[in-house]
Amino acid sequence: MSPFRRRLADIQVAVLFLTRLPTGSVSSPVPTLANAAWAYPLVGLVTGCAVWGVLVLTSGLHPTLSAILAVSALVMLTGALHHDGLADCADGLGGGRDRAHVLEIMRDSRIGSYGVVAIVLVLALQVASLSVVTLSLLPLLLVAVGSRLIMVAVLVALPPARADGLGQSAAVGRAALLPGIIIWLLLISVSDAPLWVFAAMCLPVVWLVHRAYRRIQGQTGDVLGASQILAETAGWIALTL
Repeated sequence: MSPFRRRLADIQVAVLFLTRLPTGSVSSPVPTLANAAWAYPLVGLVTGCAVWGVLVLTSGLHPTLSAILAVSALVMLTGALHHDGLADCADGLGGGRDRAHVLEIMRDSRIGSYGVVAIVLVLALQVASLSVVTLSLLPLLLVAVGSRLIMVAVLVALPPARADGLGQSAAVGRAALLPGIIIWLLLISVSDAPLWVFAAMCLPVVWLVHRAYRRIQGQTGDVLGASQILAETAGWIALTL
């Protein structure tokens, strides 16, 4: 397989993994999630455009209703993948007795009270922030790309908490961060969003990483999903300031 087709296959796998969009058949050999990790921030270009597009198309409605529709579109586009991770993290890290119990809770498909509260709070914060943000594409792309770059950074920073599962299969090295960093720097260079927006996005993720390392000594797919949605929510809030 040529380098171009290999990179294209990586992007297809990243889109298939992080969204519900069809990408056509992927050339063999199919890249692993680790191979495709460098392309995760690229998916933010798609989701950021989707959120912006819904906000623009519904700009004649009440701002809160427009924001609800934009968040709903994002949930459908991603298949609520990151929301599921957030709920599992909240249940496990919030209620688990020890490492084994935390991992057991996080693997359970059922949602508990901590998970419900976490999702409700995040959705409320997302709607509230999107209802007052300026209808500008670049800042939304900046947040969408940056939140997925942060997700890759968590993969690099934390070892897998399990010997199997998503966190283990997607483990990557530092080189996977470079494409996302380049894209993010290009966006910030043409956007009027302040640099501290990225710092604001990192704050809740730093707390989550610290919590995950203390409780389960690493990351799982749920930790990655929670990292992305917390970073994105914090970024949207920062854009309102």
